[in-house]
Amino acid sequence: MTGAETLDVARDAIWTIVVVSSPPLIVGLVVGVIVSLFQALTQIQEQTLTYVPKIIAIFITLLLALPFMADSMHAHMMRISSRIIGG
Repeated sequence: MTGAETLDVARDAIWTIVVVSSPPLIVGLVVGVIVSLFQALTQIQEQTLTYVPKIIAIFITLLLALPFMADSMHAHMMRISSRIIGG
């Protein structure tokens, strides 16, 4: 494997990580901003209010996005396997 092929595999792996992790991260960010705005507007400073909605939203997102995430990782593994088989 040459240096260019190694960099290509690494770039593909990093892009797959970004694609797979973006749904829960984006949902966590949006829910966190909404909860922070709600806390700022109502002056409620309850610590559990920041964690519980995020955990629930990320869990639901993981359940909904799991087929997409698994398909992305499967496609990445197939690309890696074809490179191994192809030589």
